[in-house]
Amino acid sequence: MTEHLSDRPSWNEYFMGICDLVATRSTCIRRNVGAVLVKGKRILCTGYNGAPAKVPHCREVGCLRVQLNVPSGENHELCRGVHAEQNVIIQAAYHGIQVNGAVLYCSNQPCSICSKMIINAGIKTVYYKDGYNDPLTLDMFEKARVELIRLEP
Repeated sequence: MTEHLSDRPSWNEYFMGICDLVATRSTCIRRNVGAVLVKGKRILCTGYNGAPAKVPHCREVGCLRVQLNVPSGENHELCRGVHAEQNVIIQAAYHGIQVNGAVLYCSNQPCSICSKMIINAGIKTVYYKDGYNDPLTLDMFEKARVELIRLEP
């Protein structure tokens, strides 16, 4: 059987597909998000959203944001979960992986909290699939010259 190059996914499709798979590990009740850090077309690290290690997951104890009736995009601190973008950066640091100059693939446009971490980690490009209404992210990325690219499904 001959392989046709057109049958192969593009690099963006490949890494976003892995991002989608990573998101299936999420323990969040409201949103499953995955993140993949890439450098030189090689995966550095992955992360998904959920409670910190050794802390009960929302699937076990319920969602604090639902219990407090917190709208999406507001009061990020009222959540026991760590965002996928935060987790991928934390995992890279934990394992001694340098991320400066890396590319981030994530399920959603990062929130402003994650954006600050992305900027300070030296990540230069962020690819995402789904929107997330956070104008501060757009403003900070523009000023920090972080390229934000939405991939169409």
